Amino acid sequence: MNIIEGKLQLIGDERIAIISSRFNHLITDRLVEGAKDCFVRHGGRDDLLDLVLVPGAYEIPFALQKILSQGEYDGICCLGAVIRGSTPHFDYVSAEATKGIANVTLKYGAPVTFGVLTTDSIEQAIERAGTKVGNKGFEAMASLIELINLYRKIGA
Repeated sequence: MNIIEGKLQLIGDERIAIISSRFNHLITDRLVEGAKDCFVRHGGRDDLLDLVLVPGAYEIPFALQKILSQGEYDGICCLGAVIRGSTPHFDYVSAEATKGIANVTLKYGAPVTFGVLTTDSIEQAIERAGTKVGNKGFEAMASLIELINLYRKIGA
């Protein structure tokens, strides 16, 4: 059996964008740091990494669609943090951000990863932004690197 998979190494000429929400910036700033660290550690050049900031997670799909329509990037890493509060707002924002990112990704067929935290508490978000559970921004970028390489192999 042949196994086709992407490797966790960049050539060095890949142009990547991170789209991150500013809301809950204490968390999202750490996710961005993790994603950037992963990008550089695996062969990416800092001058080919762009950070696009949007107000909140709900706005990520709109920026993603605009960026993908321009065709300037090899991949996009979407980062955000939606933390449950006492109202149903969490449910609406997390669902629409998730569906929006998925729909835009399917429309353009480009390498995109989902690093939007949806947590029940600030403590859970902190754990996933670089403490107990690792950094989900780093993991989202690692997945993107593998996906870019997989797309190259399968001709997508």
